Amino acid sequence: MTQVEFARQNKITDEMKTVARDEGVPVDFIQRGLIDGTIVIPKNNTRTRTSGENFKVVGIGKGLRTKVNANIGTSPDSISIEKELRKLDIAIKAGSDTVMDLSTGGQLFKILKTIISNSTIPVGTVPIYQAVCETVTKGKSIEDMEPEVLFSVIEQQCAEGVDFITVHCGVTEKNVKILKSSNRICGIVSRGGAFLSKWILSREEENPLYKDFDRLLDIAYKYDVALSLGDGLRPGAIADANDMAQIGELSVLGELVTRSRQRQVQVMVEGPGHMQIDKISDHVMLQKKLTSGAPFYLLGPLVTDIAPGFDHITSAIGGAIAAASGADFLCYVTPAEHLHLPDEEDVHQGVIASRIAGHSGDIVKGVRGAKEWDREFSIARGSLDWEKQKMLAIDGEKFKKEREKNRPSDEQVCTMCGQYCAMRQEVKGSGLNIQQKQKRTTTSIL
Repeated sequence: MTQVEFARQNKITDEMKTVARDEGVPVDFIQRGLIDGTIVIPKNNTRTRTSGENFKVVGIGKGLRTKVNANIGTSPDSISIEKELRKLDIAIKAGSDTVMDLSTGGQLFKILKTIISNSTIPVGTVPIYQAVCETVTKGKSIEDMEPEVLFSVIEQQCAEGVDFITVHCGVTEKNVKILKSSNRICGIVSRGGAFLSKWILSREEENPLYKDFDRLLDIAYKYDVALSLGDGLRPGAIADANDMAQIGELSVLGELVTRSRQRQVQVMVEGPGHMQIDKISDHVMLQKKLTSGAPFYLLGPLVTDIAPGFDHITSAIGGAIAAASGADFLCYVTPAEHLHLPDEEDVHQGVIASRIAGHSGDIVKGVRGAKEWDREFSIARGSLDWEKQKMLAIDGEKFKKEREKNRPSDEQVCTMCGQYCAMRQEVKGSGLNIQQKQKRTTTSIL
């Protein structure tokens, strides 16, 4: 049975209880979200076997804290499972809620098995990567991949314990033709979307993930794997945003959301790539409308194309706006985006940037605990309570490292203002002396 099925039968699972406790909401709120399809809990039903009691259950969707995903994985030019396990550890320590293995180099299934067995957070994949890589390794071309190979990989990965999978079901014959006749600057920037588009055009056949969607639903239902309907035609340039190909794909995904819910399969929808600031909010609302409120998993949005090396910042700007507008799940972007395979430091920076974006949106959405976290930090800052600030900072180690770079002669202040620190001055007319530490009751908000 799936979490949706349990919820509809009024059976409260341990996973629902855990999410409700962690989010500080009633368990029936989680139950209703699962029934409505506005909340998903990505946890493969084999997880007890693969991860035991250390697995961290998370809920994604309406009314919950905006979640963050970190991508790791090998490439043909960098094959080191040890390095990927270090990235996994860094992502978890930095506060990532999920991780995706996007490996395309080496023994892919062996790498995935190792990541699953070492991950205490949900793991996602893009199964077509393994299907295509195995086909090419055998000396064949992408268009030689048989649909049976793809579905076999999906079954294999789900049986191993993958919690959610990205499947580019909306890259249909019709939408590929629309894209081909468009004047896009960057064409297709999704690897999965590019693989399927080439396969469709070369074979003149429909996308098997769309054509045989019921078979995909059978597998997802069997293992209670959440489907993440991928945005294979997302824009790779802000000038391409919201074109007919992107909206056409999103419309198809909306139809598939309905079919997934009818089969009691958990489902979320991905988007939107590169997009200028003034289009983000409207796009989030359009996505929610076309998919009947399905959780929205964002890749980006990157709000400008000219900042390679700083795309963790461009995506955090877009991510904050999107989260405030109702997006539920942010896929991190690192400083390495468009440049190279992320290293350990890139992973850390990407997770923290996305967490900042998500939290900024949560403040606007009124997610429980978001404003309270900022309030408690502000009290600590006003009181010059450095230890408390370190404890409450989104990255306490970074806080400590920066403070220790240039130690002040007066430990109460920092070297920016020293004795002229504004926080040490008494504020007249308010009855408040900011220099004095105030005794306040602090609840756990982390």
